[in-house]
Amino acid sequence: MSILIGAKGVAEMIVTEDKTAAAIGSGSVKVFATPWMIAMMELSACSALAPYYEEGQSSVGTHLDVSHDAATPVGMKVHAEAEVIEVDRRRIVLSVAAYDEMGLIGKGRHERFLIDAEKFIAKAESKGK
Repeated sequence: MSILIGAKGVAEMIVTEDKTAAAIGSGSVKVFATPWMIAMMELSACSALAPYYEEGQSSVGTHLDVSHDAATPVGMKVHAEAEVIEVDRRRIVLSVAAYDEMGLIGKGRHERFLIDAEKFIAKAESKGK
């Protein structure tokens, strides 16, 4: 099955103390951390692609270009959306955006690459031998 342009995915969470910049060391303030926003964007991308995987397939992130444009306090709900905008064989490009309850907090582009999960893990594990 081929991945469709326009396929969409969503991920959401509540900003808790452990998801702040101060908690993970990406800053010193207690607001939603950029690394968590990025993780949520990747989760939304994965949810957009998952219905299209063939047996044994998965995908890995290979490039991310995003901005984090607004702070979100602890306790607020956030969500990310991803949409497939380009498919080139096994390379997939998605537009991604993140929102809190007040509006847009970040946006950008994310590239993923389709993989055979077993072969990928075997190659990664061979590095340590």
